[in-house]
Amino acid sequence: MKYSIVIEKTTNNYSAYSPDVPGCVATGKSINEVKDNMLQALIFHIHGLKEDGLPVPVPESQVDYLSVSV
Repeated sequence: MKYSIVIEKTTNNYSAYSPDVPGCVATGKSINEVKDNMLQALIFHIHGLKEDGLPVPVPESQVDYLSVSV
C-alpha cells in the first residue's frame, strides 16, 4: 500500500505523520531520515494492528499543491 505522509520542519528537526494512519508519527534530523523513520513507523504500526486483529487503514488521502500569488 502507498500512504501519503506530511513532513513538517520544526525548530530542531523534521516531523512526519500520515493522515490515514492516526497516531503514527516519526521524527528525523533530515528529510531523508524522517522519511526512513516514518516508513519504519508505518510498518511497525500496521504489524501491530494486524497482531491485535484490528483493521489496517486504507490509504485514501491525496496530496496536491496550489500556486498562490499574493
